[in-house]
Amino acid sequence: MAVHNASIADTLRHIADLLEIEGANPFRIRAYRRAAQTIEDLPQSAAKMVADGKPLVGLPGIGKDLAGKITEFITTGQLVALQEIEARTPTTLAVLTTIPGLGPKRVHLLHQALGIKTVKDLERAAKTRKIRDFRGFTAKTEEKILAEIKKTREREQRFKISTAEDFAQSLCAYLKTRPEVGHVVVAGSYRRRKDTVGDLDILVTCAKGPAVVAHFIAYDEVAEVLAKGGTRATVILRSGVQVDLRVVPEKSYGAALHYFTGSKSHNIAIRKLGQARGLKINEYGIFRDGKRIGGRIEEEVFSAVGLPYIEPELREDRGEIQVAYSGALPKLITLADIRGDLHVHTKESDGKSTLREMVEAAIARGYEYLAITDHTKHATVARGLDEKRLAKQLDEIERLNEELGKIRILKSSEVDILADGKLDLSERMLQRLDLVVGAVHYKFELDSKAQTERILRAMDNKYLSILAHPTGRLLGERPEYAVDLERVVEGAKERGVALELNAHPARLDLDDVHCKLDLGNLAYLLALLIAKPAACPAGQLPGPEGPRRADEQVEGMQAPFDHEPAHDLFRRYVDWIGFHHQLLLPVHTALLPQSAG
Repeated sequence: MAVHNASIADTLRHIADLLEIEGANPFRIRAYRRAAQTIEDLPQSAAKMVADGKPLVGLPGIGKDLAGKITEFITTGQLVALQEIEARTPTTLAVLTTIPGLGPKRVHLLHQALGIKTVKDLERAAKTRKIRDFRGFTAKTEEKILAEIKKTREREQRFKISTAEDFAQSLCAYLKTRPEVGHVVVAGSYRRRKDTVGDLDILVTCAKGPAVVAHFIAYDEVAEVLAKGGTRATVILRSGVQVDLRVVPEKSYGAALHYFTGSKSHNIAIRKLGQARGLKINEYGIFRDGKRIGGRIEEEVFSAVGLPYIEPELREDRGEIQVAYSGALPKLITLADIRGDLHVHTKESDGKSTLREMVEAAIARGYEYLAITDHTKHATVARGLDEKRLAKQLDEIERLNEELGKIRILKSSEVDILADGKLDLSERMLQRLDLVVGAVHYKFELDSKAQTERILRAMDNKYLSILAHPTGRLLGERPEYAVDLERVVEGAKERGVALELNAHPARLDLDDVHCKLDLGNLAYLLALLIAKPAACPAGQLPGPEGPRRADEQVEGMQAPFDHEPAHDLFRRYVDWIGFHHQLLLPVHTALLPQSAG
């Protein structure tokens, strides 16, 4: 049975959670979490590395001991170290730490004092008012716990797109081993690149449906078969992911792919357009008066209703059909459009590589610029840099710029926005930075008014360039904090502060819906996609007449290619902001707010 990176990472994090509940050495806990992140971010299968005899030792944060444990898990499916911990500490306690307001220390206290082991135990204790008797807990705490338990039960289990991809790729590879199989495609929200996936919808073309179904349910990662028939089946994988298989003939491939990709509302809109033209459009094909007239490829579905091809990422029935009819569909951003990265970390804080390694990797990607944005001192859990360490790093960046000359390394920092809205660096240090990235990393529980005012006060600082991950969410781990995002967007426009599109699969923040809050206020992709940064003072953009504020008029600013004014290039990209968020770009994209036009 294949062992996925996601499964290894989950196991390492589970160990870290249990150790934290036990009050183990923080460095040991951090080592497990760092190794989990390394494995999750690996571009290749750790199991394949082991099978090929490639060493795990030397990967960021993975030494001999952890490499041995990972290899043990890959080869045996078990981990003695985890079994030993679970013998001491009930594994169900780790689930309790996912409930907002209950950290490891609180869970440990409730377990020791009240014997709480499960969510049901916790719910019973809260309902009988036993929790409020302990220091740090109140009646309000009990109410919040009960509310969060209710939310958890109502919440559909969903997986990050990167996790779903890990399982989808190996399953598709397995299905393709049948010689009679044609296309194998994952459709649904996965193909539309939604930020999370509830289940996987796999479409296969083959004339022998029963043979494909039998092959599918025989997959060694299938834990349970929920349903099966001649051309369809539904299973649950050991990872908990539900997979729905549909087998169709080649002649129905395009129509079926469109149908099973969705979204439902987009499909309904297309079907209605077809009905108005006397057509019946379904997963089997395109029909007129009962006669098939198309459906072999997806393009035929769109052309049947007078539309150009619409990319899967746009199919949400949010205006894409009307825009397609007008001939103004946006060009989706691809990796080829990315000129650099304005948010990366090194080993100095919570990154995995040295400064030089990061720069060399950026050069290998063909980047023109790279901003080094390690955390500041308040982010102790991320080993944030104090001003002495940061000054040393800035000196090193200056030396590398002189030495390499192939890329512009921007002196930057991800600066904590403190509870009062101040930035976690002195003005003297802020002045040294080319770019200041501000971020909320604590006090997530503030109400919307307080959180909004906090962020706006931070934006009042003339050195702040970019607001990082504006909603603070971590998919599957932490919801968005309460904030009036419309006021934040307006405040960013007024102050010339950028809003980040953080494309890490755990964040995807801002998402496409938030980007569409006010398209007149969200604007320039210039900083990352078009304009070539120079060593400008914080909060300013390069221009033909020298640096200028990001909120100044940019008419006539020259892009680094085609000698086309940047504002014209912007207009070719701005529709993309409203309709699409490229979910798996391995970069952090900054949106600079528009001030005119």
